[in-house]
Amino acid sequence: MAMIRKPAVAYQFYPGDAETLEKTICNMVDKTAKKLDAIAIIAPHAGYIYSGKVAGSVYSNARIPDNIILLGPNHTGLGEPVSIFTGGEWDMPFGKLTVNAEISHLLIEESDYFIDDPAAHLREHCLEVQLPFIHHFNPKASIVPITIMRLDLKGCLEIGKAIARVVKEYEGEVLLVVSSDMNHYESHEITKKKDRKAIDKILALDYEGLLKTVSKEDISMCGVIPAAVAIAAAKELGAVGGKLIDYATSGDTSGDYNHVVGYAGILIK
Repeated sequence: MAMIRKPAVAYQFYPGDAETLEKTICNMVDKTAKKLDAIAIIAPHAGYIYSGKVAGSVYSNARIPDNIILLGPNHTGLGEPVSIFTGGEWDMPFGKLTVNAEISHLLIEESDYFIDDPAAHLREHCLEVQLPFIHHFNPKASIVPITIMRLDLKGCLEIGKAIARVVKEYEGEVLLVVSSDMNHYESHEITKKKDRKAIDKILALDYEGLLKTVSKEDISMCGVIPAAVAIAAAKELGAVGGKLIDYATSGDTSGDYNHVVGYAGILIK
């Protein structure tokens, strides 16, 4: 079903007019960074004032191809456990991004987990805040928006393998983009320690270890399930490891080091 999805968090998480938004993005990216071929990247999704620099760093270091599968957590509780927005366009201050209906339908054919459901996407911010960065580096890029609620290890693995099969089958190049913040609302020091444990599992491409560590250490990483899915997919696609491009906490911006959120920019290749 083709539909137009309107911005949900313009003027809140990022500037809502095209000119200011482009200037903001330009200040957060590194034009001199050497582009790496990535299978997946992980980028944060807070307001740009807090996490934009980290997001900008990871996008600057990755080559952004014409097709992006976006994986993020479902913060709103609306829609299906694994919801794909299968067709139409996402309206943004700079114009529209096209949803890649072909990849969307290939995914639905590959796994029963994937459900065509726009409801999960209408108010969700985590994928929307990635779009200005994607558009900045590749205005032609199409997107496949997917939100995920809770899943067990078996579900993560099945979805990851389904994504990998579709990426292999599809003729164009595809990048997986995971939208996730790290630990939430603890001190800067505790957050850094907790996040390091999760980041080490991601860099080792250990999706099972990531899920166990986040649970055991009580790390409130909102996109841990999408990250595990992407790691499972990346391993099937030949990934050998991850690289931490940038890390910060909200305390670096706000000056409040007692209650912070962690942000990591990671490239998997």
